[in-house]
Amino acid sequence: MHPDVPPGTDPLVEYGWSEQIAERFADNDVQGTPGRIVRVGRGHSDAVTSAGPLRVRTAGHHVCTGDWVIVREPPTEGDTIGTVCGVLPRSGAIRRADASGRSEEQVLAANVDTVVVTVASDTLDLGRMERLLALAWDSGAQPVVALTKVDLATEAVFEQVAVLAPGASVVEVCAPNRSGLNELREVLHGTVVFVGASGAGKSTLVNALCGRDIQATAPVRQGDGKGRHTTTDREMFPLGGGVTLIDTPGLRGVGMWDAGAGIASAFPEIDELAQYCRFTDCAHETEPGCAVRAAVDCGDLDVRRVESHRKLRRENEWIAARSDARLRHERTREIKMMSRAIRAYYRDR
Repeated sequence: MHPDVPPGTDPLVEYGWSEQIAERFADNDVQGTPGRIVRVGRGHSDAVTSAGPLRVRTAGHHVCTGDWVIVREPPTEGDTIGTVCGVLPRSGAIRRADASGRSEEQVLAANVDTVVVTVASDTLDLGRMERLLALAWDSGAQPVVALTKVDLATEAVFEQVAVLAPGASVVEVCAPNRSGLNELREVLHGTVVFVGASGAGKSTLVNALCGRDIQATAPVRQGDGKGRHTTTDREMFPLGGGVTLIDTPGLRGVGMWDAGAGIASAFPEIDELAQYCRFTDCAHETEPGCAVRAAVDCGDLDVRRVESHRKLRRENEWIAARSDARLRHERTREIKMMSRAIRAYYRDR
């Protein structure tokens, strides 16, 4: 927990409380104290209320870091654990397909306003960056690309990233010497979540922005340049002025989940060209009259970009189909169980 809130300040204000949030609570019928989840644990989670930090039981509610919740305070003086009795509808949620492969949604952070896609200059993976940008755009939050370790990069790297991140601010940063931190602060607002691969420098950036070492960091492996998981929980930290930061563990898998709108926003040039294709369901492969393929053939569009777009769109459609099939299977199983129970009732009556 993070009790170091300035004296005389409502802790909720430091964690993003505003008049708009107050109105959302006022429209809710559930009785209790407003709070926000700042870290999710097993069985219990950490929340903050106007009275300060509070350990809470989730009581069957699926919560994630950033959720605005209604909390019932501990009933007795000796009890130090409250209970979540309601969760406000989320906005700006970062979602991906569950890494377990069960065709389920996993919410990484809720009620976010800015998504910082952290990309290391020395291990630039354009496909992964496009995936993360698609998730960021799909959340409804404003994406920002933080290009870290710029002391190891060339100007061409920055230009390449800027071209592939239309609509997003791209900031070059080097946390050890604090280069670019002021520029990054200027484009952060509201609740800010940092996403990226292990070793991209997310936790180092959070430490630099907060001005102290609140997250553990570790150098990348020398053998393969891959990062080590030093952040194990999605945790929220106040930056001041109503801005809060959420650091997330490094993402090895970034599966699409109902992210069609986000994919279109991450590839606006392809979405624009697709309007001129002969067929509305054009896959931009071998169909006649494809405006996207025509742009590739004349050199106006990078073929790698088209293949990346096609891959994400297919994956998103496949996940949606699997999810629909799973829901149909569960519904069929429920109907069969109900039918068996009814037959048993009449048989034994």
